[in-house]
Amino acid sequence: MNHIEKQLSAAPRNLLYVAVISMMVAALFVWSLTAVNVQNIGQGGLSIAKNILYGLTHPNMDMLLNFSKQSILYLLLETIAIAFLGTIVGAILAIPLAFLAASNIMPKPVSWLTRLLLIVIRTVPALVYGLMFIRVTGTGAFAGVLTVGLTSIGMLAKLYVDAIEELDTRVLESMTSVGCTTFEKIRFGIVPQLFSIFLSVIIYRFDMNMREASILGLVGAGGIGAPLIFAMRGYKWDEVGAILIGLVILILLIEFMSNYLRAKLVRGE
Repeated sequence: MNHIEKQLSAAPRNLLYVAVISMMVAALFVWSLTAVNVQNIGQGGLSIAKNILYGLTHPNMDMLLNFSKQSILYLLLETIAIAFLGTIVGAILAIPLAFLAASNIMPKPVSWLTRLLLIVIRTVPALVYGLMFIRVTGTGAFAGVLTVGLTSIGMLAKLYVDAIEELDTRVLESMTSVGCTTFEKIRFGIVPQLFSIFLSVIIYRFDMNMREASILGLVGAGGIGAPLIFAMRGYKWDEVGAILIGLVILILLIEFMSNYLRAKLVRGE
């Protein structure tokens, strides 16, 4: 114990470094406060805030429990379909790109160029993709599916690459030594190692895509987003409250199920 205490006391104390970082953080905090403007909050603003709070706490339950094509339940189902199909499209297209980007399989130039392409795909926000696809396919759920699929490729391929580069190559070397074909090495050597990891990543991405699909409706790409923005523009806060309740319940259920499934995959059950 004394030896450890001596080592700790002998360690250099970076007081100057801590002081400089603390001063920088404090300066950034003070500078950020300059963006706060409370002078424009008048009696009208407080009244609107009160109406918003009242509408959110007193949602339109008739709209929430309706079963027509314009109901919240139907639009939530459409949002799930957009997120699910988009995730499947992205998951399939990301597989060949991931193998092309894996440095332990492909030559360095090919791997580098593919990684650069994936970075470019991840850089563009989902709403920008949504606006572009709407110009091509028109408004509706199909544009949302294409948008979710394309935005999923970048992240899924990146996580796939991490799994591919951690492959246990000793298994493949053993299979080569006993005369296994390339197909047999892929089927019995690579797929079992990657399947559960890939599936876990896909489930995680589906959870994220549910949130993205609900936002894409703001630009006309289907789902619950369009009724939400229309209700907000029309100051129909009781409808906003009903939509948000449906969204929160749906996302909580999906997150619970995705966490359960990913835990089962990690444990290998």
